[in-house]
Amino acid sequence: MSKYDSLWKYVQSNRNQSFKLTFKEIQDVVGVPIDHSFLKYKKELIEYGYEVGKISMKEQTVTFNKID
Repeated sequence: MSKYDSLWKYVQSNRNQSFKLTFKEIQDVVGVPIDHSFLKYKKELIEYGYEVGKISMKEQTVTFNKID
């Protein structure tokens, strides 16, 4: 179990093909600010049928894409 499990479950429950969450929205779901460890843990999301697409530092957003 990683600190991002609640985020992965949230993403899976969204059911959209592709969508964005802000860093703030992710923090609200996870309970802690997003940090560099996110890059390590993002591969776990594949088990939930999604992948991390673009991470925009400028917009402070993360795009999630459903795996077909």
